[in-house]
Amino acid sequence: MARCSHWKQAFAAERKDRRYYEILESTIHPEFDYGYFAIRNGSGSIYAVQPFFIVDQDLLAGIGSKFGNLIGAIRRLFPQFMRLRTLMVGCVAGEGHLDAAEESSRCAIASALAGGIVEHAQRLRTPLVVLKEFPSQYRSSLSCLLRCGYTRMPSLPMTRVNIDYHDFEEYMSRALNSATRTKLRRKFRAAGQAPPIELSVVEDVTSIADEIFPLYVNVYDRSKLHFEKLTKEYFCALGRMMPEKVRFFIWRQNGKVVAFAACMTQGENFYAEYIGLDYSVALELHLYHYAYRDMISWAMAHGYKEFRSSGLNYDPKLHLRHRLDPIDLYVRHRSVILNAGLKLILPLLAPTRYEATLRKFPNYHELF
Repeated sequence: MARCSHWKQAFAAERKDRRYYEILESTIHPEFDYGYFAIRNGSGSIYAVQPFFIVDQDLLAGIGSKFGNLIGAIRRLFPQFMRLRTLMVGCVAGEGHLDAAEESSRCAIASALAGGIVEHAQRLRTPLVVLKEFPSQYRSSLSCLLRCGYTRMPSLPMTRVNIDYHDFEEYMSRALNSATRTKLRRKFRAAGQAPPIELSVVEDVTSIADEIFPLYVNVYDRSKLHFEKLTKEYFCALGRMMPEKVRFFIWRQNGKVVAFAACMTQGENFYAEYIGLDYSVALELHLYHYAYRDMISWAMAHGYKEFRSSGLNYDPKLHLRHRLDPIDLYVRHRSVILNAGLKLILPLLAPTRYEATLRKFPNYHELF
């Protein structure tokens, strides 16, 4: 992409601009095949670029652990059961975006993808095509895909919460109910009775990567669902290549890093992307909530109005008055006949179907 003049301005309006895709390609999943669709106008000039990658996708990854034994038994006999080589349009680590800010341009890009992507999938020998995790703001732009045989299904949503308050105390008093406020203050007192926890906010973690990366792995390994696994090189490159958009929060106790969070900013939005915890102290000190308070307090002090978080860990976010921030998958099989069958079973494979906490959010219906 270095020779493409448009690439320098690709995704310029997003927090994850073209530099982010370069970081992913050089630091995550070297076994993936990364590529880019160049979309041209009538005169042949490239006016948009859409990243993609090819992966062996497990279609049963999101259906919950209660079927784990059954799936395991089937795969002992048929190892490739419900695994398909897949062309994924979007971002390996994060939500996908169309490379345009205006609706008319977005519709043109979506139309080009709808008209040509299956042909490319055939050439690349990928039976399945997925547009991965596009925010609901693109539903109008991407509606042409539905007319071309794609099925839209909800992916595990991000969350968002208004933080347009003077400080964290005002947020608690105005946004949270009394029971949640009481629980939070109890958790903060427990941390306050331990040796002091010191916070630092930095742009680059290269010098402490060996300390923070095991904490990220701790959280990753405890997760019920596993998606992309980041690398130490990813975190180092993130701060070096995107310093104006990236902030790392580092919490130390007795000089030892006990928690960290990788965050990004865009406009008035503050994004908590990834967190790492030392579980030898994290549960006792309630470090998740301690870190949440510190990040929101910092974001408020620096003028950010909305706190946005990646998916999973929905129960505490529900009590902290987050709202769901829907993201969608657009899925189709290259074969018209097999795609008809796939449409019937996709609702059963949606990961949201097996996350009971999601139904408790007041805007759950927006996922669909």
